[in-house]
Amino acid sequence: MKKLFFLLCACSLSCAALGAGPEANIVPHPVSVFPGEGTFTLTASTVIGTGRDARLRRIAELFAETVEPVLGGRMKSAAGGAVSLATDDTLVPEAYVLEITPSGVAIRGGTAQGVFYGLQSLRQLVVNGYGVLPVVTVKDRPFFEHRGGMLDSGRYFWTPDQVKEFIDILALHKMNRFHWHLTEDQGWRIEIKKYPELTRIGSVRRETLVGHYANSTEYDGTPYGGFYTQKEIRDIVKYAADRFVTVIPEIELPGHAVAALASYPWLGCRGEGYEVRTRWGVSPEVYCPGKETTFGFLQDVFTEVLELFPSEYIHIGGDECPKESWKTCPKCQQRIREEGLKDEFELQSYTVRRMEKWLGEHGRKIIGWDEILEGGVSPTATVMSWRGSKGGIAAAKAGNHVIMAPNDFCYLDYYQTKDPMKEPLGIGGFVPVSKSYALDPYDGLAPEERPCILGVQANLWTEYIPNLPKWEYHVFPRALALAEVAWTPQELKNENDFRKRLDRQLPFLDARGVNYKRPDNGAPAQPEAVITRERR
Repeated sequence: MKKLFFLLCACSLSCAALGAGPEANIVPHPVSVFPGEGTFTLTASTVIGTGRDARLRRIAELFAETVEPVLGGRMKSAAGGAVSLATDDTLVPEAYVLEITPSGVAIRGGTAQGVFYGLQSLRQLVVNGYGVLPVVTVKDRPFFEHRGGMLDSGRYFWTPDQVKEFIDILALHKMNRFHWHLTEDQGWRIEIKKYPELTRIGSVRRETLVGHYANSTEYDGTPYGGFYTQKEIRDIVKYAADRFVTVIPEIELPGHAVAALASYPWLGCRGEGYEVRTRWGVSPEVYCPGKETTFGFLQDVFTEVLELFPSEYIHIGGDECPKESWKTCPKCQQRIREEGLKDEFELQSYTVRRMEKWLGEHGRKIIGWDEILEGGVSPTATVMSWRGSKGGIAAAKAGNHVIMAPNDFCYLDYYQTKDPMKEPLGIGGFVPVSKSYALDPYDGLAPEERPCILGVQANLWTEYIPNLPKWEYHVFPRALALAEVAWTPQELKNENDFRKRLDRQLPFLDARGVNYKRPDNGAPAQPEAVITRERR
């Protein structure tokens, strides 16, 4: 289960093959690194000192678990030890100081979360040096508040263990938000006890398109489905919280809703004839905001969602919502007239604002894709900019909080070479690791406007990612580049230096058999491995 949690810890032969002495190769790059003279050797018998702090003891246990394959045994925790952990309220909450001397290791964090991040840096150094650590002082803190990764479970269902692997990747690279896309046209993935048809009907499509949606009419003829029980979701949320990752659920509205309409046809304008979608792309069938029952349903769904996810934010989607059905729907047109709305775009804005108001009354804030700007947006909504940076820039200038996730930098499902024929089938686009690393989240904003940018997010949409090898191929190494964009101050970013540190990560991926895309440095792609390579 914890395959990727051990990802950078399972390669003693590769570590030895690297040859050079230990260096402070850390991704993302810390704010400051001060090398010293000498080394300290960490072994399985080294004790981690946590004082009497139960939270630090749990963090130490997680660290010991991850480095056990390298050290050949599990480190113990005690009140004191050669590795000492402590909190320091003179540091900001997520900041840490890591000091390695010839006699031991000391990590101080502004909170337990800061200590955890210091241990993630130490973890990388342990693996890089196979337990031999360079004498160094690292002082570090994050640049952005929101450092996220999105996993699409709507198109393809990922097991709870695979979701945890995604969380592990985020945590190792100091990313702190897991955006979980749970509902789609092609599948409803979250158990809602008041509406059991959502998972009985909505979680299963009768078949799946083979090939690209733009030109294929071939289907596999095989039913596909899956969903997460509320018990499984609670377990995942706790797993993430233990690693200081907040899970932000996404329940799409008013579009990307066909699975819900197939389950309860009265949610749509037509009221009948819906089927869980088997093709990719955008469906014209969406929720009917002209019906009060639609809002009653959504409020019921979110009531259960709020019980499962303690996150401050709830993502409500808001993207790619065709308006054709609303134009011919008497109830939608009546709603437009009664609310004094100008058109169907303002009807979408009305829907978003109404759900934002309800969620606000229940102590939560919304995030929506940049389409929520159309028809007017609440000044308290957070905009996730995906259609490039333009929407995010406009929202920031208007005073809205923004998370930058522009598709031309942050979409991990895009092609990684200019020639798609050299890669497995994908949705399109071209985002090599160098492009991801080059993202400027501010994109010309004036200094006084920059505080509106909360952070950066990598998004993994899965229309063309049906299995774990292909999942790995798209995630690695671009996720590491975006982690550095989110954590490291812009003035400290250096692609050449990043590539040197990245090169020290790749042998560990090789040793574990991870099906990553080789960085765009002249190395040939190996797309056939996505289909044929077996797990080790």
